[in-house]
Amino acid sequence: MSAAPLSEHVAKFRTEYRRAEPGRHYLGWAHFAFTSLGSLSVITFALSRLSGVRPLEWLTVPVSFLLANVAEYFGHRGPMHHRTKGLGLVYRRHTQQHHHFFTHEAMAFESSHDFRMVLFPPVLLLFFLGAIATPLGALFFALASPNVGWLFVATAMGYFLSYEWLHFCYHLPAEHVLARLPGMASLRRHHTVHHDLRRMGHFNFNITFPLCDWLLGTSWKPEPRPTEAALPVGRETGL
Repeated sequence: MSAAPLSEHVAKFRTEYRRAEPGRHYLGWAHFAFTSLGSLSVITFALSRLSGVRPLEWLTVPVSFLLANVAEYFGHRGPMHHRTKGLGLVYRRHTQQHHHFFTHEAMAFESSHDFRMVLFPPVLLLFFLGAIATPLGALFFALASPNVGWLFVATAMGYFLSYEWLHFCYHLPAEHVLARLPGMASLRRHHTVHHDLRRMGHFNFNITFPLCDWLLGTSWKPEPRPTEAALPVGRETGL
């Protein structure tokens, strides 16, 4: 899928990774379809259960969206980039594998076989639904109203799917039609900066919409150039 030349480091890492974890029976498009259709099925079912939603109940959608954005941010900034007891596999797969398989200079897939380095393993869809969306949805169902519970489930699964789809688009070749959708260029740049190994543990932790990065000051921006000839440098203190 990508014809861009790879650096020696990335080419070597990808070769060694594929040799260690060949995944002969892995089908990238089947993985993508499972994630997409599974999530859309849950969202459709949850929305079909709504009845006479009151104006106040619709607030569940933006509130759930913001909570998901916060969870995305701290989950990424925390265990995905720092060794945490009991979550070592998360750190290994993200920091030690994903960030070396894709760097800011080599962001694109080479084939559908590489989808597994971007999409969450299929079991995580079941985990997210069974351990997060369903229990919290049931709690809101009981404490607030059935509509609030179903709206939470639909929004949570919608956010999960937007994470997967957007992250997928960030790793498409730059000339791909999806990579050129309105607004996508800005989001891709935001994520590409995060794949710079010098900055990955310090900046641009939101994968979907960089709300928490803006609010908490972790959105990387080059500092103003002192002169016309000077190159822009980032806020790299401590990197």
